[in-house]
Amino acid sequence: MNIQWYPGHMTKAKRAMKEDLRLIDLIIELVDARAPLASRNPDLDELGKGKSRVILLNKADLAGERENGVWMDWFRAKGFYVTEVNSQRGDGIKKINGIVSEACKEKLERDRRRGILNRPVRAMVVGIPNVGKSTFINSFAGKACTRTGNKPGVTRGNQWIRLNKSLELLDTPGILWPKFEDPKVGLLLAMIGSINDEILDRDELAVELLKFLQEKKPEVLEERYGSAGKEEGGLTEEVLQQIARTRACLKKGGELDLTKAAGILIEDFRSGRLGRITLELPKLESSTEEKLF
Repeated sequence: MNIQWYPGHMTKAKRAMKEDLRLIDLIIELVDARAPLASRNPDLDELGKGKSRVILLNKADLAGERENGVWMDWFRAKGFYVTEVNSQRGDGIKKINGIVSEACKEKLERDRRRGILNRPVRAMVVGIPNVGKSTFINSFAGKACTRTGNKPGVTRGNQWIRLNKSLELLDTPGILWPKFEDPKVGLLLAMIGSINDEILDRDELAVELLKFLQEKKPEVLEERYGSAGKEEGGLTEEVLQQIARTRACLKKGGELDLTKAAGILIEDFRSGRLGRITLELPKLESSTEEKLF
């Protein structure tokens, strides 16, 4: 399943981001904790050279707790400041001010030496579509500052938000990159909802998700849908049929509606109803950890 998605407005948004980088001190990058590497725009490392960097593992409640810890260690080893957050509930948000201060310590000390005491830190908030940037900003600010939505592409323009006298945030549109060199990246982004569903074959996406769950998390299929996880290596169509029976997905005449069952599986995963599931792990030089998918 080869997925590519790069709407035209993203080219314009990337240009605007490059221009705004000269105005900011810090980049706060949100990634999806279920697929932290796949949900990182590789262009940001080049664009953000010379800037302090903070990584937020957003939607951390949807990913495995142990796996979140592995990713935080990995990002710290790369020189990033990192923490896990759940922007919708506000978990981890109170830590952010301290992390920003630590990340910008040299800048703040430089300003102090120059007698500049009241200039706020300016931070650009970046991330791919539907990773939760606007929800994070609203949660961080304690009020609705930006539009939010459960589909990619809600934020279309840059927007400055003054949180307090010491911090200003620049909200930016979700930006992907022109081509996914590894097909698995597009697949993982589709699973977590960062690709427009309208361009996807959801039946095929559900089959790929089932293959992963059958291999790595068969117990969640059994817990959620009955016997769907019992047959190790069972055919994905048989599992979809079981889901359709369990959830009463029927067409006229009583025929099983496998397309509806596929949609239920995808939404159950995205919403966390299947439990905390991480789709990938970093490959570490000193251990056997490697990508799950």
